[in-house]
Amino acid sequence: MRTTRAVPLLLATLLAATACGAQVERSTAETVTVPRCAQPVPYRAPERAVAYEAGSADKLFALGLGEKVRGYVMPPANPPVEESPWAADYAATEKLSTDLLNRELVVDAGADLVVAGWRSGFSDERGITPELLDRLGIGSFMHTETCWNYPGFPERVAPLEGLYEDMHRLGAIFRVPERADDVVAGMQARVAAVTDAAPRLDPPPSVFLYDSGTDRPNTAGNQVPPNDIITLAGGRNVLDDVDGRWTDVGWETVVERQPEIIMILDYGDQSAEQKIDYLTSLPQLRSVPAIANRNFFVLDYNEGISGPRNIDGLERFGAYLREFRR
Repeated sequence: MRTTRAVPLLLATLLAATACGAQVERSTAETVTVPRCAQPVPYRAPERAVAYEAGSADKLFALGLGEKVRGYVMPPANPPVEESPWAADYAATEKLSTDLLNRELVVDAGADLVVAGWRSGFSDERGITPELLDRLGIGSFMHTETCWNYPGFPERVAPLEGLYEDMHRLGAIFRVPERADDVVAGMQARVAAVTDAAPRLDPPPSVFLYDSGTDRPNTAGNQVPPNDIITLAGGRNVLDDVDGRWTDVGWETVVERQPEIIMILDYGDQSAEQKIDYLTSLPQLRSVPAIANRNFFVLDYNEGISGPRNIDGLERFGAYLREFRR
């Protein structure tokens, strides 16, 4: 691991309360202790971070940390980085791979921190876990939203609260806590504006998210950002009783729950239009109000995974619901 200079005394004695009640503990002169999920971990100030997917890179770029990012890994399903609000930061940063995260890539890059999610970047099956990186002397940071079933140190936080938590934690790790406070305050103000303007329909418009799948559709449970986007904008995720992240259900469940709106997650080989065409072609869905009335909302992939663009998705869906009529 790269040896870093001692942090200033003010930061060395930092004690910051975070969004979900966890705390950044007092650090030594060289490290600051920050939760990785529910596990307290000491971090040196990173200089060569590697980010997996746009959600990770966007968080770092939103904090003004482009110079501390060694590179990013962007699987091909992710929409083009040129569409990001931080396109200039991506252009100035090396794309290390268009494959999945792996140990060799991280080591070859000389990374001193890897930012990813549990089972969304980090994976036992692929042989790259925080524990492995600890043994290699490489730091790791996991998106709080993915921590709900992290082995040994689970942490359950509402997805958008997890986004705020991540910004605070990354701010502490990179020694820019005041910058993180400002970024989070800006996000919270935007969220408050949406919730204040949300329609108060009774019952709330019911929404089914369609990710992909033919035999069984993949959708959003209550532990991923779209659940919060739907709820805060004034709707209800028809799968909000599913205690999980991305999950498969049967088409009969979609019919049974009669969603009034279908939210399309836009990514991958199928365009949003192709996904809509597929759904409207299924005879078994003809009785679903969203299909009969062609009520579709397209959510960009990077608005649906944990990252600053969740707020963009919330604002857009909030505007959509304000125009929704039964």
